[in-house]
Amino acid sequence: MNTSPLDAKLSSAVGDRSANSLKKAFGMLTVGDLLTHYPRRYARRGELTALSELRVDESVTIVAEVIEVVERSMKQRKGSILEVRITDGKGILVLTFFNQAWRKNDLKPGVRGIFAGKVGEYRGTRQLAHPDYELFEAGDERDSGPEAKKWAMMPIPIYPATSTVASWQIAKALGVVLDTLPTLDDPVPAEVRSALRAHDSEAPELLDLTTAYQYIHRPENDGQWRRARDTLRFHEAFVLQAALLQRRAALREQPATPRTPGAELAGFDAELPFTLTDDQVLVGDEIARDLAADAPMNRLVQGEVGSGKTLVAVRAMLAVAESGGQSALLAPTEVLAAQHLRSIVHTLGPDRAARLRPVLLTGQLPMAERRKALLAIASGASRIVIGTHALLGDQVQFADLGLVVVDEQHRFGVEQRESLRRKGARPPHVLVLTATPIPRTVAMTVFGDLDISTIAQLPAGRTPIVSHVVPLADKPGWWNRVWQRLGEELEQGRQGFVVVPAIDPATREDDPDALADDPTDGSADDVDAVARPPATVAELTPLLQSHPALAGRRVEPLHGRMATDEKDATMQAFARGEIDVLVATTVIEVGVDVPNASTMVVVDADRFGVSQLHQLRGRVGRGGVPGLCLFVTAAVPESLARERVEAVASTLDGFELAQVDLELRREGDVLGATQSGGRSSLKLLRVATDGDLILAAREAADGVLEGDAALSGHPALKAALDRRLDDAARDFLAKN
Repeated sequence: MNTSPLDAKLSSAVGDRSANSLKKAFGMLTVGDLLTHYPRRYARRGELTALSELRVDESVTIVAEVIEVVERSMKQRKGSILEVRITDGKGILVLTFFNQAWRKNDLKPGVRGIFAGKVGEYRGTRQLAHPDYELFEAGDERDSGPEAKKWAMMPIPIYPATSTVASWQIAKALGVVLDTLPTLDDPVPAEVRSALRAHDSEAPELLDLTTAYQYIHRPENDGQWRRARDTLRFHEAFVLQAALLQRRAALREQPATPRTPGAELAGFDAELPFTLTDDQVLVGDEIARDLAADAPMNRLVQGEVGSGKTLVAVRAMLAVAESGGQSALLAPTEVLAAQHLRSIVHTLGPDRAARLRPVLLTGQLPMAERRKALLAIASGASRIVIGTHALLGDQVQFADLGLVVVDEQHRFGVEQRESLRRKGARPPHVLVLTATPIPRTVAMTVFGDLDISTIAQLPAGRTPIVSHVVPLADKPGWWNRVWQRLGEELEQGRQGFVVVPAIDPATREDDPDALADDPTDGSADDVDAVARPPATVAELTPLLQSHPALAGRRVEPLHGRMATDEKDATMQAFARGEIDVLVATTVIEVGVDVPNASTMVVVDADRFGVSQLHQLRGRVGRGGVPGLCLFVTAAVPESLARERVEAVASTLDGFELAQVDLELRREGDVLGATQSGGRSSLKLLRVATDGDLILAAREAADGVLEGDAALSGHPALKAALDRRLDDAARDFLAKN
């Protein structure tokens, strides 16, 4: 098989030294890795950067002009400081170099260039200390002819860079590669390109892959890089959808044991003290059809907090139990697993629970109970097994695993989910539950190989929750009012949650959804929100215990570092009403159900994601008691952090918030284990805005695979899939 030039080792193209630098900085190994390191924006030699818009502590790459160069001796020690003042014609930025007087030979008044560094501030003046820079050739700028004008306005690619590899060094390496790049085979078949143009005459004609790479990295005008970007964005969507659809087809070819509901489920439904919502009936029918098939079910059920997803899962477990099969429910925390057991036993009723023998398996069970549970699972006596990561251990063996239910699947890595699936003699059916509503475009990308069901209706009797932002940056005096308001709720015999981001000053709760506590990892708008130390359980608990508004109230902590027995005992005491206020981390985010809890106070709400805040809010207003949610934030007005909190307070519609969340945060690593936040593996594709493109790519990929599932007639697409799916990503698709 011919190897694509894109798979060539980077060192063979740019030399060992440059290749090692690029590998260390960005993990690049091949020519393809370098070519898909796209510019994040384009500058021009004739356009200066607006210096007034630069933020302190922001890493910047700017175009500016030198206006003054001053060398002076240092007062306290030997040596000199070279200060270079640069401008955009309005603002001033100072470049500072220590003991590098020789740079004044290059940095002369009137020269322009690209400067890169981290913006600092000294005595009220913004500066770059020891910045990297590349100057434009002065001779070309003095020429006033048309060629000089073209040169001045030609787009300059500005690349994502590091402190060790500057943008222009990346550009030079790309230039070496592009100078010798042969014509590349195109993964998007010619018939797909033609069909796209025929379907939409206004759609831009896709470039061939070689030209697209040339235009995006070395454009002569804006039109070229825009056409290249459109082409490469479609390429990315097309290859991604082909991978997901290919995996979906492979899943359906595996044999599974059909599971048909009977008397057990019929009796359960007849005894329900309420009527199922229309959505619960519809989703239940979809699951029943999947279970009765001889191919494994792979279905995601999404729905609001409290919409009845667990009930739908229990009904699926009863259908599997009818034929002697077992169901395993994998929960993200021991608190939630224990609550699932209590809830399922209560839902089944004493007689049915005695027949099906639901059992709990967690890492901190006493040895005698653990042995008893393992025996019940291995013998098949227990038809419903609920547990945490402990279910994944080698000692856990099932007699007939027919259904795997994963609760809040974004909490689990790929290997964890797959190791549970492997415990079935035949591939078990898989049902994934999430209380985080998913926008359509995310469903087509992150979950493109799963069938998706939605429960949008809430059961009758749920009381709307009133949400308020408490903006301490504007109203610092409202801090005490928060606790007075909580005290007023307690006076009515109710209970409350207070949620904070960290356990103590040194320990954040291990939470994959929490926003990074690093200003450089998010928007500059978030700097004010994350520069402060987070509120903690350790500090806030004694403060509230002694607060006059909560005098005489029982205030207790709950967090993930407590022993399992201690956590469970605290949670049960809260559920019984023996604790008035729980000061907790996000360990209570999912599944904890206390009907008498009316108030949720989230301190440092700006440190949580949109969907996470929505889920925390869903912990209250569950028992006919009106719900109150107070989002306490010190984020400044109009910052992204403040916008995020205000967006949640403005609506109870989780599906609307899911779209807001997507637009405010990154998409996540679509082909990797991480599925929320974090650095996206997508290069140009944006699921928040490219819905129509993704849909078109999915339909095109479906058409190609329908006639050639193995892609034997499309070797370039097959090679692109292999290239796109590195080992980790391939495992993800094979196991999710």
